[in-house]
Amino acid sequence: MSFEPKLLGILCHWCSYSGADSAGSAHLPYPPNLHVVRVMCTGRIDPSFVLMAFARGYDGVLICGCHPGDCHYINGNCKALARMQLLKQMMQRFGIDPKRLRLEWISASEGERYARLVTEVTEQIRTLGPLVNQTQQKIDESAIANATINKDEA
Repeated sequence: MSFEPKLLGILCHWCSYSGADSAGSAHLPYPPNLHVVRVMCTGRIDPSFVLMAFARGYDGVLICGCHPGDCHYINGNCKALARMQLLKQMMQRFGIDPKRLRLEWISASEGERYARLVTEVTEQIRTLGPLVNQTQQKIDESAIANATINKDEA
C-alpha cells in the first residue's frame, strides 16, 4: 500500500488563495492531498499553528503568500519569511525534518505554478514518508503549547 501524505496548506487570502482558485477554475490536475486554510496574510501565521499541524497528524505544511513587494499588508510576507528560520529550529527540537515545511510565493495569476507546486510538495513528502514513522513517537501537543517562540525576534 502506498503512502498518501496528509498536507496542510496555509494560503494568504489576497494572492495565493486566488492562485489556488485559478488552478481549480482552469481544471488543472494536482494531488488532492493538500487541505487548505485561508488566512488574511502569511504574516499572521503563528509558528505554533504549524507545529500543532504536525502534532495533529499532518505530514507536511505548505505556506503560500504574496510575492515580496506585493503584500497587501506591506511586509506580512517578509515577517513570515523571517519566522521560517525560527520555525525550522523549533521543528528540529521536536524531531521533525525541516524539509516538511515549505514557504512559497504564489500570485493570483499563477494557477499553473500552484498546481505544479502542490504536486512537487506532495511527491517530496511522499519520499520522506509518514511523519509518525520518522519520529517513532507522537508529537506532544502540550510541549508545543509550552514552547516559547520570541515573536519579537521574527
